[in-house]
Amino acid sequence: MLLALAITGVASLPVLFALVFCADEIIDRLACGYAEWRERRRERRTIARLDRAVEADALTRNVDLSEFDRPGRRSLQQIAADLRRFGGHRVNQGGRAVIWHPAVLDAYDRHLRAACRCLGLAEHLGELEGVDREIERVRVEGLLDAAGLTLPAARAPRRQRHR
Repeated sequence: MLLALAITGVASLPVLFALVFCADEIIDRLACGYAEWRERRRERRTIARLDRAVEADALTRNVDLSEFDRPGRRSLQQIAADLRRFGGHRVNQGGRAVIWHPAVLDAYDRHLRAACRCLGLAEHLGELEGVDREIERVRVEGLLDAAGLTLPAARAPRRQRHR
């Protein structure tokens, strides 16, 4: 019995060393995963509140929401998820071809316009070009943020600890 216990102890020694020496990295990964989960959960709640507020506002102003019930209409949650994805690609090109950037910007602008339509916000992205369009993009992002739809900038790459 004592021999079996000693063999088990020696066999589990590498695992114990790995846990001791990598504990801070494991804790960092768990903390980051939990923080990202909390952020996604908070965003889903915010978007649900926005949906409820838009419906309530439309009811008080007697606005016809049948346009929003048409088949194939994307929900605000889907649009927001796409905006976050395109926003990350827009800022961090990551060695992609030069032709990639304008395509991402066009898709990002289309989704910004769709989010504005969902929330009843005025935007002029389709009418502008160049620097004016860039300025309008920033203004629209500010409007969406003020309405409760946060569009975080591309997350900085996680720094790894060096010892």
